[in-house]
Formats: sequence, C-alpha cells, structure tokens
Amino acid sequence: MGEQYGGDHQDFRGGEFNGDFTAKKVEYHQHGPAPTALDALPPKVPGFTGRRDQLAELLGAFDRAGGEAPGAVLVAAVSGLGGIGKTALAVEAVHAACGKGWFPGGVLFVNLHGYDDDRVTAEQALETLLRALGTSPEHIPNGVDARAALYRSVLAARERELGAVLVLADNASSAEQVRPLHPGGARHRLLATSRSKLPQLGARLLALGELSPEEAYELLDRVLRIADQDDARVANEGEAAAELALLCGHLPLALQIAAALLVLDRDKPVAELVAELAESGDRLLHLDDGERSVRAAFDLSYQRLPAEQARLLRLLALAPGPEVTAEVVASLDGADTAPVRVLDALCRAHLVEPGSGRGRWRLHDLVRVFGVGVIERDARLWEEGEAARERVLEFYHRWARVADGWLRWLPTMPEPERFGDRTGALAWFDSERAGLVAAVQWAQDDRFASMAVWLSECLGEYLAWRRSFDDLITVCGVARQAANRAGNRVDEAIAWNNLGIALREVGRAEEAVDAQIRARDLYQAVGDRRREAMAWNSLGNALREVGKTEEAIDAHTRARDLHQAVGDRHGEAMAWNNLGASLREASRVGEAVDVHTRARDLFQAVGDRLGEAITWNNLGATLRGLGRVEEEAEAYEKALEGYREIDDWYGTGQTLYNLALAHHDAARHAEARTHYLQSADAYTRAKAPTEAAEARTRAEAITP
Repeated sequence: MGEQYGGDHQDFRGGEFNGDFTAKKVEYHQHGPAPTALDALPPKVPGFTGRRDQLAELLGAFDRAGGEAPGAVLVAAVSGLGGIGKTALAVEAVHAACGKGWFPGGVLFVNLHGYDDDRVTAEQALETLLRALGTSPEHIPNGVDARAALYRSVLAARERELGAVLVLADNASSAEQVRPLHPGGARHRLLATSRSKLPQLGARLLALGELSPEEAYELLDRVLRIADQDDARVANEGEAAAELALLCGHLPLALQIAAALLVLDRDKPVAELVAELAESGDRLLHLDDGERSVRAAFDLSYQRLPAEQARLLRLLALAPGPEVTAEVVASLDGADTAPVRVLDALCRAHLVEPGSGRGRWRLHDLVRVFGVGVIERDARLWEEGEAARERVLEFYHRWARVADGWLRWLPTMPEPERFGDRTGALAWFDSERAGLVAAVQWAQDDRFASMAVWLSECLGEYLAWRRSFDDLITVCGVARQAANRAGNRVDEAIAWNNLGIALREVGRAEEAVDAQIRARDLYQAVGDRRREAMAWNSLGNALREVGKTEEAIDAHTRARDLHQAVGDRHGEAMAWNNLGASLREASRVGEAVDVHTRARDLFQAVGDRLGEAITWNNLGATLRGLGRVEEEAEAYEKALEGYREIDDWYGTGQTLYNLALAHHDAARHAEARTHYLQSADAYTRAKAPTEAAEARTRAEAITP
C-alpha cells in the first residue's frame, strides 16, 4: 500500500485493500505556549569561574552576527575529563548568548546520560525535544529518522515565527547520540558536551583542561563566600588554598567538593583539609560530599571502556614520573611497541592527555589516583601491575646502563650499543629523566629494590652532568637505604660516594665529608681498591671545601697511589688534577703547576676531552697565582675548546669568567667585560642563574 503525506490529508489512490479499513484525518496541534529562551535551561553553576578564553570561543562560534555566512559554526562540541566542568561552561555560554538576544526562538536542553547504564538514545532524545517544542505525544512518530524529520520541521516553523533556537545536548557518549539532534537550517545552533571528542560531528571542537592555579583559587574562594559572604578562609590561608587546589588537581568537580566540605564545617581551617587529603592513602575517598564524588565521575568513564583500554589505563596509572614516552608505555604493556590505537582512544575519551611533546602521554593526577585504586582493590590486577613495574625497571636499567656508558666512554673503549654518541645518550636521559628518578624510588619496595638500586648507579654521572643535584641526593638517599637493608655493601658504598659528591656541590660540605668517609670505609671492607681510590679522591675534594687542605692533599695522594697500583690511568689523572687544586689552595703553587701538567698529559693520553678541559682550567687558575697572565689566558682558551666540543655550558661559563679575570688583571677592561657577559650567557644555558647573575654584575661594574 502506498501512502503520500500532503498537508493534512492522506491520499490512498492506487492502493489495494483486502477487508474493511478506516482512514482517520490526522491533525497537528501546537499544545501550550512555546518555551521562552530560558524555559529548559539549567541554572548557572554556583561558583563558576575562569574559562574566559573558552567562553569567548564558544560565543564567537555562535555569534548571530555570522548569520548564514559560509563557514558559520552550526555545531559545537565541548569535551573533557569527567568533572572538568563541561556542563558548567556550556550553560554559562548559553545564558550569555541568550542574554545577547541571539536565540529568540528559545533554548532546548536534553541530558543524554551518555555514561549511565540507561543512556538516552537519539530516538528518546528526539521525543523529549519534540515534547518541549509543544508536540503532542500521539503525534510523535516512531523511529529515529521519522522523529528527526518532524523535529526539523517544527524547528523550521519556530524559526519563521520566533527566530533561531539553540539546542544543548549534554553528556553525550557518542556522535551517534547527537547527530540526529542537528536542528537543520542555517540559523539554529547545536551545542553538545561529552567526555569524548566527537570529531565525526563536523563540529567546532573545544577540549577543556584543568583550571589554572589562579582560577582554582578563585573558585574555592567564591563558593565559600556564596555560602557566607564573610568566609575569608581561602583569602586568609592563601598558601594552604593553593596546596588544596593542587591536591584537587585543579579539577572543578574536586574543587567544588572540597569547598563544600569546608562550607559544611565552618570551623575547619583550609590547612586541616589539606593535611587530611595529603596524608590519606586515597584522596578520592575524601573528595566526596555525599552527593558528588570524583571517584564516581571517573568510574562512569572507566566502566564503559573496552577491556584493552581499561587495562592500559590502569597500567599507565603505575608509570613513574608525570608523563611517559612510547617506550615506557610499551614496557608497561609488555609489547614491542606502544599500542598507539588504544592510546588514541583513551585520548579521545580525555582519560589520557598529550604530554609535553609528540609521542608522550600523561594522566591527570586524580585519574592516576583512581587507576591505582582500581588495581589495589583486586589481587589479580595488583599482580598484573607489579609485573608491569618490573618490566619498566628492566627497560630503564638496560638502557640507562648503555647511556651511562656513553657518558663515560673514552676512545680506548669499545663503543656502547644504541644512541650513537654522547649527545644521543644525553637526549635519551633528558627525555626519561623524571621517570628514571621516580622509578629509583621504587627501591623502597623490597620486590624492586635491587633493580632500582642498580638503576640509581647509572644516573650518577648524568645527574651530576646536568647539575641536578637535588635529584641526585634523592636518588642516592633511597638507594643507600635499600642497599643497607639488603646488606649489599658495595651498592651502599656507591650510593654514599655519589651522595657525597652531590652534597658538596650544594654547599653541604661537612655532610659530604661524612658521606665520603662512609663510602671509603665500605670499599675498604670489601677490598674494592679501585672504588676506594675514587672515594679517597672525592673525600679530598670535600675536605678542601671545609678548609682541611693538608688532609685533602693526603687524601688525593692516597687516591693517586691506589689508582697507580691497580693500573687505572684515568682515575690517576683525576687524582693528579684534584691534588693540584688542593696544592694551590695550600699556596704550593709551583708544585700545583707541575701536578696539573701531569694530569693534563694523562687525560690527553686516555682521550678524555672533558677531563683535559677541566685540567686546563685549573692550570690557568694556578698560573694566575704566579702572575703568568698570558699563559693563564692561553690555558683558559684551551679549556674552552674542550668544553665547547662537548657542550659543557657550566664549564664554559666558569672558564669564561676566569678568562675575564685574566683580562682584568692585564688591564684589558673591554675584553674583561665581554667575557663576563659571555660567561653569563653560558651559565644561563647551563641553568645556573646565581652564577649568571654574578657574572653580569661584574660586567656592569666595568665602565665601557
């Protein structure tokens, strides 16, 4: 039977009928008054703050001044992590647009409950919207296509009568839910929110991130003052409020809950809530005000993930450091390469975020807490996670050992595998640095202690090279304790020795002396003469720093003799060089020149360009004590050649500073000023701001 719809009648001509039939005239009635612009729109979220740029972008997209011009934005989609404030921003934008009179036809709102068990289908959403537009239930057809056609027809009529309509579809989980809700025409607009990016909609996409620290602070203060205009706890405890915002991950939902907890207890200081969150083994347990829960918000997203995505999210929560590279992801996953397809899916769901560069990923701090919580509540998942952490440690140790080999490599040695050269090894260390430092701290767990301690030993040279002495102190402290618990005296001695070097560099020379004595004694106890020699050498440097010059000379002499005894020419060169520095400090300058010359020749023989550059610099400083200015300057120029060859910007800064002193002594003031400024630039590149500032001050003190 053929049907044709035309006006208010049906035409049955040409049809074949068997038996009785009844045809009823269908009438369309507009029931009730049309909703006004704000009839269906939720109220603004109390305490909404920030998002100025994003709000401006949404309003710019929906600006009615754009009219029907080519490229006008008909659909916009706001996406982001659960609790990031998508609905709050969308509602704020719609209120602002209506306040400008852009949508006289009204606003339609539908919550799609995209992450609930009983999510709203497109067909159900269309029924809700048609009812809101005044369509009687009996006139709403079945099926998505039929309802979408009627929906667009009603909106077209409404546009002719009252003007454009804005449709807000909140909490969608897929483009399939939203696409049939497109209002049609060129003047209506559709705004959707989702935890997932919806590129299939052909929409203007706006991804929300966490609030800035300033916006988070403002939100906390505003919510408290809404409840009590005289509540100035946030203003009075600014530092604690900033820490509270950080513990909330600058996530609007978490901040709203934290503020509500403070509102409920007017006598609770902000610092007390901070302490509760910081000391809790599960922050998400506290971020629950009885009606809202950060864990529940995340769980809605997690439960909808396919198994492979859920597994990878859990494993990423265990990753060391704030972000991970593709290689670490592959190690966590137990695969040869990172599962990029799964990562991309998690990124679209805003459960994983792009990191600081291509091929790097990060989790929001609270998502990480959530993922760890999921693992801790399931013994099977816990073992899966522990195995993943073992794989990461094995990966890190393998390649950190190789990279460390490049930093210590001399032409007389075989070339290590991978990386190609020292520069490549440093680049790898730099890219993985935060993860490496964090992974060493797994040494506190006995299951990972041995591997983490070995990893720490591969980081000493690198962290010293980058002058990351705070990290080196942290790494050595954890390794020392773990090695001591295990009764491994060699590993404990290595940790003490590296710790002493770091302590001396940060000005804690007395502690450095104690650390080096402990290292020396442990090496003596196990009979490791080569490492004992290294500890004596480092001890001499620390003793010189505390003014015990004669003891320093004795320590370096012992180091030299031990290195000679075991046939370690490179170690012997280092001992000669440091002995020269201590002799100069003792005003035995003539001896110091001979000793530095001996060290220089040994470094040249073994091919250590860095050691040679350091020795040339020290030789220049010693020649200055003899008033041999021209030879002094020549020594510094030689040092600069070596430092620049290996991009040692701190050593370059030191040598340029010394060269400026030499020019100043020779009354070459213009040259001195130039070299001070060059020294400041080199120190800046070496991330040594104190030294850079001192060099600039010296330059400014010289009249051009």
